[in-house]
Amino acid sequence: MHPSHHARTTPDKPAYIMAGTGETVTYAELDARSNQGAHLFRALGLQTGDSVAYFVDNHPRYFELLWAAQRSGLRFTCISSKLTVGEVEYIVKDCKAKVFVAASSLSAVADAVVPLIPGLKLYMVGEAHPPFESFEAARAAFPETPIADESAGSAMLYSSGTTGRPKGVKRAIVPDQPVDTPSPLTMLGQMLYGWTPDSVYLSPAPLYHAAPLGFTMAMQGLGGTVVVMEHFDPEEALRLIETYKITTAQWVPTHFVRMLKLPQEARAKYDVSSLKGVFHAAAPCPVPVKEQMIAWWGPVIHEYYAGTEGNGFTAINSEEWLTHKGSVGKGLTAQVMICGEDGEPLPPRAEGMVYFAGGGEFEYHGDAEKTRDSKNQHGWTTLGDVGWVDEEGYLYLTDRKSFMIISGGVNIYPQEVENLLVTHPKVADVAVVGAPHEEMGEQVVAVVQPAPGQVADEALAAELMAFARANLSHVKAPRRIDFMDELPRHATGKLYKRLIRDAYWGKESRI
Repeated sequence: MHPSHHARTTPDKPAYIMAGTGETVTYAELDARSNQGAHLFRALGLQTGDSVAYFVDNHPRYFELLWAAQRSGLRFTCISSKLTVGEVEYIVKDCKAKVFVAASSLSAVADAVVPLIPGLKLYMVGEAHPPFESFEAARAAFPETPIADESAGSAMLYSSGTTGRPKGVKRAIVPDQPVDTPSPLTMLGQMLYGWTPDSVYLSPAPLYHAAPLGFTMAMQGLGGTVVVMEHFDPEEALRLIETYKITTAQWVPTHFVRMLKLPQEARAKYDVSSLKGVFHAAAPCPVPVKEQMIAWWGPVIHEYYAGTEGNGFTAINSEEWLTHKGSVGKGLTAQVMICGEDGEPLPPRAEGMVYFAGGGEFEYHGDAEKTRDSKNQHGWTTLGDVGWVDEEGYLYLTDRKSFMIISGGVNIYPQEVENLLVTHPKVADVAVVGAPHEEMGEQVVAVVQPAPGQVADEALAAELMAFARANLSHVKAPRRIDFMDELPRHATGKLYKRLIRDAYWGKESRI
């Protein structure tokens, strides 16, 4: 259950292939380079439990970085390539990274972050420039054999909440834990999707996201081959399935939508019969979209519901879904409990907060209150989602944590956008919600109450749009700005955001 084993048994087998360039890295090469990286980290003084931060896009050196940290017992925090200077600075500091590695393609942001994170060792993959050192050159000076004190490290990825700043999801690192300790995701892949060492996995998403990161490393732990798309393109994804005889892959509904929108001749051009067990998550999939995908690819499409926190996992296959349309499945690693506001269980078909009982333990790094709030009096944990279960135990989600927006599979947290827009001198109040979008699932909409004396017109909307884009990563910036004379707030100041959001979704809503 580790690339080091496969380096001995199948050294020339591709551990991963970069789709755009065809660059292939074998298990022998991945093992040697990750060993060198581990030696480099030890030479810098990093010990088990220390942290490193990676600000890297889908780069051919990414897996070398990941496995170097994993076999050194380090916490590795992977940062979205879409974030702004301030957002990257915050995460690097909050995770207490001692080393910051950036990709040369992200130099514009990485260079601006450097003066804000003094004292860190700086490396760059690709064409390095000062003050960054070349990671490739630095690690090449070290032995290709394992370090003497190998220990299993772990990712600490950031999951935002309702109060703006993201929080790291922290799991315990066990000293001296063997690096080849089986990954729960590898076992899930074997059990649910038919993974074997002969599997070929297509990764169409950014590797810094929790699921693509976890599942690709799990596949390499098993000894399969990962094909990495640098950027998603719907027809290219179909071509790769045919070319590499892809057997498994993870998608988000936006990928499905874009593939379904291809001309029929393009869809029919490629052989997808190699697919054995693909799966999707991260956002609600419209029932008609999933129906069309099953009709096209056959009953090989699975769905799951889980979070970065790893506290629970539900699963459903095509056959089950066709008789429980809209469900995200039954609890697999923990029992699904639906609870009322008092934290007590509710009967079937009653809507409430979704909890997992008996699932994995986690904490939010540096936020004891948020960690406490994730549990009820029974010790069950929640991701903050709302839903119900039927009499058979199938879970249906009806809302998501505090109106989090999921656009194209990317989590966007309204509070962070609101906190920025409300600082604009021409804004008196603002609510940010997700509104339906045919392709992306949801789009970010800012509903603005203009400051007294300001005219709610297209010029103001354009000004606010430009302000947001200058201060937020583009995936978070509103795609639409609407105006209200006065936002619906209670006398206590509580915003009735549901009233605003439901209007875009064509729902009736009561305070």
